[in-house]
Amino acid sequence: MSSAPHSVHPRDALFDAGELLPADLPVCDHYAGVEVRMRKSLELQAEMGPVFDITLDGEDGAPVGGEIEHAQLIAEMIDSGANRFDRVGARVQTVDHPAFEAMVDAIVARAGARVAYIMVPKPRGLADVERAVAAIDDAIARHGIGRAIPVHALVETHGALREVQALAAHPRIESLSFGLMDFVSDHRGAIPQSGMSVKGQFEHPLVMRAKLEISAACHGWGKVPSHCVVTEFKHLSALEAAATQACRQLGYTRMWSIHPDQIRTIVDAFSPTTAEVDQAAEILLAAQAAGWGPIRHRHHGQDTLHDRASFRYFWHVLERAHRTGPLPAEIERRFFARA
Repeated sequence: MSSAPHSVHPRDALFDAGELLPADLPVCDHYAGVEVRMRKSLELQAEMGPVFDITLDGEDGAPVGGEIEHAQLIAEMIDSGANRFDRVGARVQTVDHPAFEAMVDAIVARAGARVAYIMVPKPRGLADVERAVAAIDDAIARHGIGRAIPVHALVETHGALREVQALAAHPRIESLSFGLMDFVSDHRGAIPQSGMSVKGQFEHPLVMRAKLEISAACHGWGKVPSHCVVTEFKHLSALEAAATQACRQLGYTRMWSIHPDQIRTIVDAFSPTTAEVDQAAEILLAAQAAGWGPIRHRHHGQDTLHDRASFRYFWHVLERAHRTGPLPAEIERRFFARA
């Protein structure tokens, strides 16, 4: 027997079978590479809940010559009781680094069942991503891991940006991040230093072009676009402005943090407002009651018509709100309590 229209869930009513939909990832990705900071990040996540991911950094965080030992430490932390929510990933070295395959093997061997994703830095294009995925999948098969570990990649080279559509289309890629610092450096001084600043990165045309191409590619292929760091980590008002612009104007649904103080600011900036949540909830409850047919809704004294296209938009608002904090009890029960 089919479900009554008023009980059909938005995911079933509004999206076609097989439609490309991005993974439900937290809006903040916090990076930590030094052991004491990695442990403090795990403690903070246990306290705040899985509103942010942690990426344990085996690239910038690893001592030269000690990359494999650092990967073993990362794997140990991911597989520990301190990892409360299984939302901890790992960044490894580049695919052409001598320690790359050994780092992947160490992480998959110890933590393959729990690592949230493996981040691949500086691919020069699709071939490097395919090489990385092959190494990860080979380790998965060798160690008998019964899952396909999600792969994230950093777009920070000219080649990766040229092939960003192919990267986003790759079935093993879950998210693409923009690597601002290396991208600017790759222009060999043609982009001034201000292009790496919290303000300048939203003003220089070449940087903005890269951000928009990454975001568009991700949305076109159902992947998660993740915005770059803000290095002025003590300037929280500037961070808030940058995060808001990344989310509201450039279409990013996730952003990096490099300091614990940045996490809450990013989560708040990527959260819908209370008014947006209330409006989305009202419209979706009315639409569900109407069997997902067109409805009329009064907002700010104006009657507006809504159908499946706007229902889909308001559903995404609720999903984003659910990723960033608690929703009203009725909405949690109605839309998010099911498995």
